[in-house]
Amino acid sequence: MGERLAVWAYSMGWRVVRWLPARAAYLVFSVLAQFAWLRQGPSVRQLERNLARVVPDSSAMKLKMLSRKAMHSYMRYFCDAFRLPDWSPEYILATCRVTGDEPVRQALAEGRGVVMALSHSGNWDHAGAWSNLALARVTTVAERLRPEELYQRFLRFRQELGMEVLPLTGGGDVFGTLVRRLRKGGFVPLLADRDLTATGVPVDFFGEQARMATGPAALALVTGAALFPTSIYYERLPSSAPARWGVVCAIQPEVEVPPDGEHAERIAVMTQGCADALARGVAAHPEDWHMLQRVFVADWVEILGDEAEAPVGGHGPGPMRPGRAG
Repeated sequence: MGERLAVWAYSMGWRVVRWLPARAAYLVFSVLAQFAWLRQGPSVRQLERNLARVVPDSSAMKLKMLSRKAMHSYMRYFCDAFRLPDWSPEYILATCRVTGDEPVRQALAEGRGVVMALSHSGNWDHAGAWSNLALARVTTVAERLRPEELYQRFLRFRQELGMEVLPLTGGGDVFGTLVRRLRKGGFVPLLADRDLTATGVPVDFFGEQARMATGPAALALVTGAALFPTSIYYERLPSSAPARWGVVCAIQPEVEVPPDGEHAERIAVMTQGCADALARGVAAHPEDWHMLQRVFVADWVEILGDEAEAPVGGHGPGPMRPGRAG
């Protein structure tokens, strides 16, 4: 029953939200964000615990206000996702701004693959749609959701945007496919600030231990692709723009492969480099970090004890759970 209800809710969301005028649609999601924040459910409380690491000097009141902004940003992402299939190429290009992209373009022009390590911030689907139009075709990986029908809907959604999307599980040799794409000069953005595979490595993240995905670093090391941590966040657009909000993709300097060390050691160093860069992006725009799940080891220890390891898969009990590429 729960799975059928989820499919029905997303189906209705796609139909109704795409039919509504933009102002009305975003108002609905703003109301939903306010309701979820006022309810202070487990996901919102976890969001606040995560944000407390990002802004440790904030008062309780400032932290509450930050979590409120974060919930509005989070629900804006969902409204965007429902409406994105109807956006024209001109609209996508006019509402996405990219900085630091020259080294990426140079690498692609030279036939060198590019891996991007992303945080769960802003709207990565919008950024992916922009990339397909203005940079390179996206190949990425998505968590396989239940029910299968819901996963297939999100798969078709991203495919309609021009992306190649591989399932995290049940889809064959995903890593090998990504390696082949990169060796042919492909472009692979991956969400990396939360480990979903139990193969992540411990990193220092805002002064605490977290586990992060090793995929971006491993792919760059094996293929020689360039590795760029990238932060995505929302920005208010001028009145002359076609929308109230747009996204910014801030591409940070390349994380180089260490010249020495064992394979695992070099992956760990590169993953820490990505963590440091992503932390800078989250710290600059904490209200756009959509992390409503446990990411710090200390939070898992509270639940599972001293021997805790972050469970495999799942995005936690958030108010809505899309099949996020990552």
